[in-house]
Amino acid sequence: MRGTILGMEEVKQRVENLIQKLNIDSKKKRIAEIEAESSKPDFWKDHQRAAEMMKEMSSLQKLVDDSVLLEEYVQSGEIDDANELLDTLETFLYFSGPFDNSSAILAIHSGQGGVEAMDWAQMLFRMYTRYFERKGWTYDIVDQTPGEEAGFKSITVAVEGSSSYGFLKGEAGVHRLVRQSPFNADKLRQTSFALVEVLPQVEDNAAIELKEDDLDWEFYRASSHGGQNVQKVSSAVRLKHKPSGIVVTAQSERYQNQNREYALKLLRSKLWAIQEEERKKEEAKMKGEYKTPGWGNQIRSYVLHPYHMVKDLRTNVETGNTEKVLDGDLDEFIDAELRYFA
Repeated sequence: MRGTILGMEEVKQRVENLIQKLNIDSKKKRIAEIEAESSKPDFWKDHQRAAEMMKEMSSLQKLVDDSVLLEEYVQSGEIDDANELLDTLETFLYFSGPFDNSSAILAIHSGQGGVEAMDWAQMLFRMYTRYFERKGWTYDIVDQTPGEEAGFKSITVAVEGSSSYGFLKGEAGVHRLVRQSPFNADKLRQTSFALVEVLPQVEDNAAIELKEDDLDWEFYRASSHGGQNVQKVSSAVRLKHKPSGIVVTAQSERYQNQNREYALKLLRSKLWAIQEEERKKEEAKMKGEYKTPGWGNQIRSYVLHPYHMVKDLRTNVETGNTEKVLDGDLDEFIDAELRYFA
């Protein structure tokens, strides 16, 4: 009995701290502002902005409703339900960045290891898309370069889901695989690398200015496997940003205007990433060393031979159930990342 009382007192303290940090009153005020805005006759003229605001309101309303439900659980002594909802709501505290509540762009690039690395890139693609499905998110392939024998040289997807960037941003870096090779008769032990890149989807109303004179567009036929679906028009897009030299491509959609939109979205995200990198470098001068999320930054090791283990090199979270992880069960790793970077 005493343990239950202590448990409830601890939960009450966590709830008080959470409600204070979430600043529910400000959330209610923002909901009222959006409701007032949506009642104006010209609200839906800008469909994209209107949809974003309604999505924001829905997310905020759920947060408010959940906080009310949490207090009801505490008042009625439902400690298990309170603990479960607390764990869910506390993750919102880790999303303090300007785009943490945004959708994401995730790219996987094969590294050292030839066909092995390209196959590893495809395994990671499957892992992440399974994770998206678990979260109820959707995704579209924006661009892909298949490997000659297997897998991908690179693949880029746009992920649509509430706070998907906030959840995924800690996955950026090098992922290392050790296994017996399925591509040679001797089944030699092979080490492969793939780089995961994660960016927020930065919409055109954000503080990233794109001048038309700075954009160099090129249109070409998307790669195709032939048959009835062979491309007869130049729907694929290559976009170069002259001031920065950044080049992005989009070729997965059948229509040129859709690929143009994806290319602009990719460019805005990459330009934001450059700005963010500079900001973090400035912070590093005061706080210490900052690791660039590139090829020199290995974050996780996956070992399938001679034993089974997945270990995150930053949080030290590890498991022997490699099959579960590669099937998209990443919650334990991502929850630890959120706390690590908080």
